Amino acid sequence: MRIGIRAHDVAYAPLEELIPNIHKQGFHCMHIALNKSIKEFKTDLCTMTPGLAMYMKELCQDNHVDVAVLGCYKNLCNPDEEQHKKIVEQYKAHIRFAAVLGAGVVGTETGAVNKEYKYEEANHSEEALQLFIKNLRPIVKYAEQFGVIVAIEPVWKHIVYTVERARQVLDAIDSPNLRIIFDPVNLLCPENLDQQDEIIEKAFDLLRDEIAVVHCKDYELVDGELVSIAAGTGHLNYPLLLKKVKEYKPYVHCTLENTVPENAIATREFMEKTYAEA
Repeated sequence: MRIGIRAHDVAYAPLEELIPNIHKQGFHCMHIALNKSIKEFKTDLCTMTPGLAMYMKELCQDNHVDVAVLGCYKNLCNPDEEQHKKIVEQYKAHIRFAAVLGAGVVGTETGAVNKEYKYEEANHSEEALQLFIKNLRPIVKYAEQFGVIVAIEPVWKHIVYTVERARQVLDAIDSPNLRIIFDPVNLLCPENLDQQDEIIEKAFDLLRDEIAVVHCKDYELVDGELVSIAAGTGHLNYPLLLKKVKEYKPYVHCTLENTVPENAIATREFMEKTYAEA
């Protein structure tokens, strides 16, 4: 298990300090969304140059930190045509950037059928699924040209909201450059919490070959809503999850989510202990 952290969950520092700080806290990799982690300059299409990618790559190599995920979490099903065009260009820029940077995957979620990128029942419709497949296909084709992997992250509130639906997308696009970010908490809702073990088992049955990254956070139920918290501080069955990781994905990138600087090291230690005992 190559354990890492989201760069924007670490105390802010300029890039030349941020990446060394991640290494000093004992992490082997990071999930970085440029616009959330870099504040010393704008990270838009004009600044995402090969020079910046090479500079980041050098910092990562010097500090033994992999870029597990280069995040581009935009709504590929945004119904506004002009916004959609801009989103497609952002994905292409991230794919080009990842090719130079050497990122493991360009990561994304699976969108919503509205401009606000929020849950509505129509997200779970067959029409929404087919629209997502249609809009994702050219992005994956572009990634193939650069030797880059795109990884989609199923989320219950979004269009790809189950393990089975993720399998449908993989089979429809049928590309070695399309993979999965598996976050078991993201597939939970208040109505299926008692099925979490089944969901984890099913993910490793149906998606095992395509799981490229595992996101690690936990949850608690507050006023009937799921709240995301640091791994090991809630109710997710981490012994089961890490048993599966150890059996099938021993060197997979596992990146922590929803930590804060004060509990990041303790969360990493929980993960390492639980993995060792799995």
